[in-house]
Amino acid sequence: MTLTGLAFRNIQRNRARTILTILGVTIATLTFLLLRTLLYAWTSASDYAQKDRVVTRHKVTFVMTVPKRYIDDIRQIPEVKVAAFANWFGGKDPKHEKEFFGNFAVDPPYFDVYSEMSVKPPELEAWKLDRQGAIVGDVLATKFGWKVGDKVTLESGIYPSPADSPWTFNISGIYTTTAKSIDRSSMMFHYEYLNDALPESRKDQIGWVVSRTKPGVNAADLGVTIDRLFDSRDTQTVSQDEAAFNASFLAGISAILTALDVISVVILFIMALILGNTIAMGVRERTTEYGVLRAIGFKPGHIAGFIVGESVFIALIGGGLGVLVAYPFVEGLVGRFLEENMGQFFPYFRMAKKDVIAAFALSLILGGLAAAVPAWLASRLKVVEALRRTV
Repeated sequence: MTLTGLAFRNIQRNRARTILTILGVTIATLTFLLLRTLLYAWTSASDYAQKDRVVTRHKVTFVMTVPKRYIDDIRQIPEVKVAAFANWFGGKDPKHEKEFFGNFAVDPPYFDVYSEMSVKPPELEAWKLDRQGAIVGDVLATKFGWKVGDKVTLESGIYPSPADSPWTFNISGIYTTTAKSIDRSSMMFHYEYLNDALPESRKDQIGWVVSRTKPGVNAADLGVTIDRLFDSRDTQTVSQDEAAFNASFLAGISAILTALDVISVVILFIMALILGNTIAMGVRERTTEYGVLRAIGFKPGHIAGFIVGESVFIALIGGGLGVLVAYPFVEGLVGRFLEENMGQFFPYFRMAKKDVIAAFALSLILGGLAAAVPAWLASRLKVVEALRRTV
């Protein structure tokens, strides 16, 4: 029997306690990975943003509109390669009233600006020719069972449908994405279809403009140029590169992100306390046995090794189970739900490899640290005192 084997045999002596402790480590590891993935997914849109894309919006707030004619002025700027505008529609499918998904009124160059959104050429061409055409993300299409050729009706609280007919769209195509920052659960349709049905007071107003720069042009510099162009207009603008634009949304919830970051670490610390308490209980129960081992020639280092080994074994099993369970739970269950229902905020909900490695490594390290004090105390026991002690 090796020292490692003896440590492994020891953790089987009180199986109920060991199993509960392993479950505690598993849940702590799983929770840590869920929170870390939540943070990673929340910030991935900023991390993977295109460096040559600029977003222009109303200077006061994102929800206020700017005149549609601004797009023509922006397209005249020499540094702009292509530009398109979009408008939030806020529609819901009456058949799925509780389901939320992004839907936007856009102009045709939108898919040139967002080249990461891949649409089959025949489908894209069909969309351009159909005034009521719509293109939807593959995740959204799968969720609702939509396919090319289907008709979809939406109801919007922002834009009530015309009196004579509801907002009806023809699914012209389905897009996929080649970037982690792009939502796969949105729907895009022609702005002109929306604009033509609006009263005069609401016509020709758009939500924001997105531009791609020409090669060698700095996106931040282009943003300054665009804003200067409208400084003397009635409606001023704020233009930011895509990363800064996405980060501005995160700024409002920075306190929440920091709290989640701290909580994820605290959870592992709690796991260490639970593990340390379990090991300490075991040490107290086996004090006499340690005295016998010392009496027959085992050194203090051997005793400490038994205790640390037990703790590391438990952490190894619990941490490994936590990582294994995390893949179907975090990615398959939680991730799928968030990508389908909150794709604008969580376009890519997958665990980062660095977080998986960190979770497993930290569980082992904390397992060793949790046993440090009990191991140190046990190694300092005198043989006579240990043999006399009763639990």
